[in-house]
Amino acid sequence: MSVVIQPLPPEAIDLIAAGEVIDSLAAAVRELAENALDSGATRIVISLFPDLWRLQVSDNGRGMDLENLRLCAKAHYTSKIHSCEDLWKITSLGFRGEALHSLAQFGNLEIWSRAAENCESGWRIAYNRQGEPIEEEISAIAPGTIATISNLFGNVPVRRNALPSKMQQLKAVQEIVQQLALCHPEIAWQVLQDEQPWFNLSPGATAKEILPQLLKSVQINDLQALQLTLETPTEDPSTLEIVVGLPDRCHRRRADWVRVAVNGRIVRAPELEQTIIAAFARTLPRDRYPVCFLHINTAPRQIDWNRHPAKTEIYLHSLDFWREQISQGIEATLRLSPADLQSAQHQRLSNLLKAAEPQGRYRLNPDLQTAVIRDRDISLMELRAVAQVNKTYIVAEHNSGLWLVEQHIAHERVLYEQLLDSWELVPIEPSLILTQLTPKQVAQLQGLGLEIESFGEQMWAVRTVPQALHQREDCLDALVELSWGGDLQAAQVATACRTAIRNGTPLNLPEMQDLLDRWKRTRNPRTCPHGRPIYLSLEEAALARFFRRHWVIGKSHGI
Repeated sequence: MSVVIQPLPPEAIDLIAAGEVIDSLAAAVRELAENALDSGATRIVISLFPDLWRLQVSDNGRGMDLENLRLCAKAHYTSKIHSCEDLWKITSLGFRGEALHSLAQFGNLEIWSRAAENCESGWRIAYNRQGEPIEEEISAIAPGTIATISNLFGNVPVRRNALPSKMQQLKAVQEIVQQLALCHPEIAWQVLQDEQPWFNLSPGATAKEILPQLLKSVQINDLQALQLTLETPTEDPSTLEIVVGLPDRCHRRRADWVRVAVNGRIVRAPELEQTIIAAFARTLPRDRYPVCFLHINTAPRQIDWNRHPAKTEIYLHSLDFWREQISQGIEATLRLSPADLQSAQHQRLSNLLKAAEPQGRYRLNPDLQTAVIRDRDISLMELRAVAQVNKTYIVAEHNSGLWLVEQHIAHERVLYEQLLDSWELVPIEPSLILTQLTPKQVAQLQGLGLEIESFGEQMWAVRTVPQALHQREDCLDALVELSWGGDLQAAQVATACRTAIRNGTPLNLPEMQDLLDRWKRTRNPRTCPHGRPIYLSLEEAALARFFRRHWVIGKSHGI
């Protein structure tokens, strides 16, 4: 018996297409919220009734007149594109004309809307499964749109039963709102669950003001932001916005807050995400990941949105160009600049001192916990070495207070970046003889570029060594350490750590000043290559509060 090929019925085609767009409660929220953003809204209210499979999204955007309201839920009806050519110049979040029709396919869709211009009243329309109006009535509402979908997936119970738990769906909704808020910081968001407030997001000028509302452990002063104006290789004007968590203040156990957005939407971009993570190499502790939000705004022709129905995967032209710009932008953001030093919380004082090497015996006076320690906008050129504490910390004075700089890890950062720029191997005479090496250790040293050859049974002669180790008495021990594994960068870190000034070493003022001057010029001066913070800021205002210099005790005391 032969199989007959025949066309699918229209209702089956509609359900298949709808399933690509609306596959969850979060997807319904995403599509309605994106429509609200496209309408120019500045305030969006989302009401969820998960047990009833009902949601409502209200906005104060441009709204629709009756004619457009009658057409908006029909399949592939949209005001955002009109021809095939428009697919290559997408400037809106929605454009396929599928979202409202898909919602009508999977639930009971009603829309109230009033156009902002030339409309004295609004209209309410209910739609059938084909997106056609079945009820119309005049409605007294403010300019904007209210879209309600109830009994979502009621006609496909298998889909509803296969969805995750209520808590997982609500978490996905929260994630959608957070993503849109980061990309559109000027919008005020209010989210309710069963008519009770769930969370609000206040508007801001940039994503830097939004991120602390999403990550409660992060303060705005833990973040650094940079915005660059660029031209792509095709001479399209573009901007690159970068918001990073300072590596000495905030980082994550997972790469869950490495976010990339393109033209107003968070997307999955593994190549760009890896570029971000690589840019933080040797600034974070081991197995920690950065907090970073990256937003690319470029010409529409640089992007193809037609890779994924949810528009979360794209084709981005000039990918190598963007990777290079991202690396350079993050490097510039992490530098200590006179205009961008941010404040730190006072709780970090004890934590940072505890991070010092064990031989450092400096202890924090518990009473100092009441002081608020802050960095201010300080020119690093004004850092002046004034003292050494416990042969471990350099006290550096500036116009607004003091910095405590741990001398070993500051020097380690200087040496590490020098080795990154110039990893030079030099011949050594006489050769150093290593014994009892395993084949893996020998291969490791050869992989680092060292010249090593057999010199007898269980003996090897090393004829070249890193220049930084050339004159050191412990060069042999250092080579054994390098033989135990790691890539070239790990070897450079180990070499820098071994050759840096040890804590417990006395320094005079010129030596301390020289170290400060070299350290402040490094590319990543906030942390050492192992991710430890290098400096602690004690602001003059915080010291004044702690010593209560604002108290007026009496003129007779000479105060």
